[in-house]
Amino acid sequence: MEDIKHYCDLLIIGSGIAGLSTAITAGELGLNVILINKEPNIEESNTFYAQGGIVTLGKNDSPELLAKDIIEAGDGISNPLAVEIITKEGPKLVEDFLIKKVGVQFCKTSLGEIDFAQEGSHSRRRILYCMDETGKAIEIALSRKVKEFKNVKILTNYTAIDLLTIPHHSTNPLALYREPQCIGAYVLNNLEERVERIFAQYTVLATGGLGRIYLHTTNPPCATGDGFAMAQRAGARLINMEYVQFHPTSLFHKDADGFLISEAVRGEGARLKTKSGETFMEKYSSLKDLAPRDEVCRAIYEEMLARGDNYVYLDIASYSKIDIKKRFPNIYSKCLSLGIDITKEPIPVVPAAHYICGGVQVDIWGRTSLKNLYAVGEVSGTGLHGANRLASTSLLEGLVWGIRAGKHIAENFEKEKPYKESEIPSWIYPELEEEVDPALIQQDWFSIKSTMWNYVGIIRTAKRLERGVADLRYLRNRIEDFYKRAHLTPSLISLRNGIQTALIVAESALRNKRSRGAHFIK
Repeated sequence: MEDIKHYCDLLIIGSGIAGLSTAITAGELGLNVILINKEPNIEESNTFYAQGGIVTLGKNDSPELLAKDIIEAGDGISNPLAVEIITKEGPKLVEDFLIKKVGVQFCKTSLGEIDFAQEGSHSRRRILYCMDETGKAIEIALSRKVKEFKNVKILTNYTAIDLLTIPHHSTNPLALYREPQCIGAYVLNNLEERVERIFAQYTVLATGGLGRIYLHTTNPPCATGDGFAMAQRAGARLINMEYVQFHPTSLFHKDADGFLISEAVRGEGARLKTKSGETFMEKYSSLKDLAPRDEVCRAIYEEMLARGDNYVYLDIASYSKIDIKKRFPNIYSKCLSLGIDITKEPIPVVPAAHYICGGVQVDIWGRTSLKNLYAVGEVSGTGLHGANRLASTSLLEGLVWGIRAGKHIAENFEKEKPYKESEIPSWIYPELEEEVDPALIQQDWFSIKSTMWNYVGIIRTAKRLERGVADLRYLRNRIEDFYKRAHLTPSLISLRNGIQTALIVAESALRNKRSRGAHFIK
């Protein structure tokens, strides 16, 4: 098979807000960039499906107040330096980068002023939004902007397989004495079914989250934990992987596929109720329906368990004074398509895996523990979120660290290559490739998702975690054996990454005996 090689200053894997912000920044500073996405469309990402908004500073607000809210939501273990950076740099970057440079049109009041929404655990109205499709508006604007740069090459339908590193991938025995370093990636050309090499001076992981390792999730199909698995295989350090945030309100319907009902709905006055119509959040928190997400999730879980119900209701029709159809057009139309008129009746909801608060550990510039490898966005572990993320901070984190990483790479760029290209072998295919049976892939995914949901979910116990880790280890060995012999496909790569990431989360949860934030041990 033809050996295809690509060369660039900077390889970015993933094209959500973090990856695109990095690409635009690096492109402006003159670097030659390759940006890859495993999906056919560059806009396909977690960012595209974000509803609520992006945090900034509202009226009568300050960086100190925002920092206090972030730290309280994070249950006291947020990285103080990361909190300081995002609260002081973030609002200005929203204004200068997203609004002025990229052209995102956030919603305004009838007087033409920027409108601020309220969300859970925020002490001020400070959320910028584009109705209930904020992520989509941001992603489209960023995608349009990045295409202006001739020095940014976009490759869709390219799936990252593994990071290229030395000395691991070098055939030179003396490479063992060099500092471990990332030099690019092996990638699968999905359409040609061919593995290609991308040689890059620097590589940025911007691969998003891992929600699809759970049975119920608000994440799109692309969120299979690829970046966490690739980073671990390459030797980078991961932190806080037990802190998986569950969103309290995903739409409960057989055809909803984890459709998110934004936290902004509760911010506009909606109340959670049992199936019999009783409100219950006042029993669990003084903040009632605007309590932190982990508290709301556990409250819903306990109510469902106590009553034998498989969902609760979110009622905005009885409480909100806003024009519901105008404020939440996407949610309104989605629910209506499933026979639910949210202006007249409550919405059936259930918690679902939403966001990983940990990730590949990075410093204030996005640098990982592996030389020349950076990570930005949800895949990264800045420490900002601590044990539980404050609503609408994820998009801002991706923006801030994407820009910081792009600048840092450009300003500290090193051209020297500590290896010869001839030392890095092309991909070695199995002599006798087995065809991938879709039924096996689907069954293995079902095993992963069910194990994670039942044993490593909202409420955990030591016995559940021990069983979960044992089952996942057995499944990983079976999948790895199959992976080595099978014809390489995007679905097989995602499965391999999914089982490894699931095991990372489960083992992290088993090691941490203390309940905190999104990690709750009963």
